[in-house]
Amino acid sequence: MTSPEIIEEEPITMAELKGELAKIRRRDKELNFRANKTEDYLKQFATLDNKTATELFEKIQKLNIPRIKDMHIKKIIDIMPKKVEDLKVVLEAYPITVNAENQKKIISVVSKYL
Repeated sequence: MTSPEIIEEEPITMAELKGELAKIRRRDKELNFRANKTEDYLKQFATLDNKTATELFEKIQKLNIPRIKDMHIKKIIDIMPKKVEDLKVVLEAYPITVNAENQKKIISVVSKYL
């Protein structure tokens, strides 16, 4: 039995995961049980395609908001908060604070993609 080695760990958006599953499906012709379940979930909840998600990621990154890292931006893209209150709920999971002005900037960018 092989023992896989983790080379790099990086968070990805649901849109990126959807693209990766499509590549695996093309390569292997079918997905295993867990991958099928994941694909079903993504069909229901992944609202953006990979290109649009990447574009949104870059726009949020260009806001240069202090303390916001790539993993935070990717979670924001996955959830797509509509209001500042929704964004606060998303960011509560992390030990960071973002001021109200920057929260409004994020919501204004995200709202263009809803």
